[in-house]
Amino acid sequence: MRRRPRGVASRTIANVRRGRAQKLLSAATAVTALPLGVEIYLNHYGGSFGNKWMWTPVFLSPALSAAGVAGVASERAAKTVLPAMGACYLADGGVGLFMHMRGVWRKPGGFREPTYNLVMGPPALAPGSLALVGALGLAAGIMRRER
Repeated sequence: MRRRPRGVASRTIANVRRGRAQKLLSAATAVTALPLGVEIYLNHYGGSFGNKWMWTPVFLSPALSAAGVAGVASERAAKTVLPAMGACYLADGGVGLFMHMRGVWRKPGGFREPTYNLVMGPPALAPGSLALVGALGLAAGIMRRER
């Protein structure tokens, strides 16, 4: 006879061990996408939104956060809308990584002056955070619902 987990933490750990973390990952996506979008807005504002692509993560962040909330409320949304928005966010992170690396490369000296250009240019690996949050949304669609 198996013992049932008593506390919230024990139940969460038991659900994760059984591959049941859909609500958890949906909530994590919802909670992280919005503040990340605000941070991106502030950093891109500092760059004067010099490229129209700089607006895409600003607009996608609230949409992904809303999809995460919907994924917590509905299993159907967690299996359809959330993975679709997560894939868009992940792809946008890939585009951002390319654009940031291109920005570093375009600075005088390019990659031959890494100590200066990687510090003063666009943050080279910052778009990876978009990819990770998007991957959370994708993972939520694969997981089973908690009991």
